[in-house]
Amino acid sequence: MPPIEALIFAPLIVLAANIVFGISGFGLTLISIPLLAHLFPIKFVIPMVVLLDVVASLRQATRLRGGVYRTEFLALLPFMLAGMVAGAFLLVRLPAEVLLLALGALVLVYGAYYALRHDSVFRLARWTVAPIGVFAGAASAVLGVGAPLFILYLTGRGATPDHIRATMPVIFSFTTVGRIILFTVAGLFTREIVLTSAALVPMMLLGLYVGNRMHVGLSRETMVRIIGALLVLSGTSLILRALG
Repeated sequence: MPPIEALIFAPLIVLAANIVFGISGFGLTLISIPLLAHLFPIKFVIPMVVLLDVVASLRQATRLRGGVYRTEFLALLPFMLAGMVAGAFLLVRLPAEVLLLALGALVLVYGAYYALRHDSVFRLARWTVAPIGVFAGAASAVLGVGAPLFILYLTGRGATPDHIRATMPVIFSFTTVGRIILFTVAGLFTREIVLTSAALVPMMLLGLYVGNRMHVGLSRETMVRIIGALLVLSGTSLILRALG
């Protein structure tokens, strides 16, 4: 049986992460995985969150498929899938302490980027699809936090906010379904992981329901900066835990 703090805080984390996702369309796995990693082993958290994430991703991808930025998505797809295979291998092989440290560092960097970023325009060359696609796919599989890299690439290739909003759920669908297949082959899903995910589904649905209906007096840019600051704190705490 999970410790009492996990029984109390895990549902609240899933609820809060999905409320934020419902409000902003951003940050579901970036918020939930680092916080849940304080309650469960990292090799338990990542497969668990994949199961929670897959239904919402498929639903959104089906609803928004007409606005997908197809040219860049198709360019990303083979490199993303190759990175996912490599990431699943690393998730099985690497010690939990190394994964926790890597997760903390990546979340800290992402948090700093979102907290401090400004709306400057930049362009990425076509060849960047290979390294970004592979690294983002690997980060998605091994740590569950590849979304900012996908957004970085799409933005750098001229995607509009509407393109990103429609394309990201499709990418999430491929990464979540792909990870479920890879994690199943690798034997990462246990009965306890599946039951814990199932128990948290009502809180996930409640969070999405509340988030989709909340109206807050914050711009999306301000919300992103707040999320970034929270990620900096979360990433720092994970690094200290891994090193301690």
